[in-house]
Amino acid sequence: MSDKFFFKGRKTPKPKHESYGYNTKRAVKVGTEENPLKLMVQDEQREVEVQQLLIDNQLVGEITVDASQEENIVDLIGLLNKPQTTRFEKTPNRNDPCVCGSGKKYKKCCG
Repeated sequence: MSDKFFFKGRKTPKPKHESYGYNTKRAVKVGTEENPLKLMVQDEQREVEVQQLLIDNQLVGEITVDASQEENIVDLIGLLNKPQTTRFEKTPNRNDPCVCGSGKKYKKCCG
């Protein structure tokens, strides 16, 4: 005889961290103390410029100066040029004042 008639509930309890939406497999953000940016430049002057960019944007990075290798700051440029979310203004409700500045209600003026 099976135990489905006598047992109510789950046989193995569901872990709490999954049911509350915690992301347990989150990657460490690039540019922090735990995961610094690894950048390569060719001369000392460029190193000073890149270091100033890191300071201005509150990022952490390891800069290597090597004239024989080509410059590699792709990760830094990707973080600095992150696309912004497009936001639209909310359209006024019918009984709100009109946005054109006439003083009338929106439904009587532009709506």
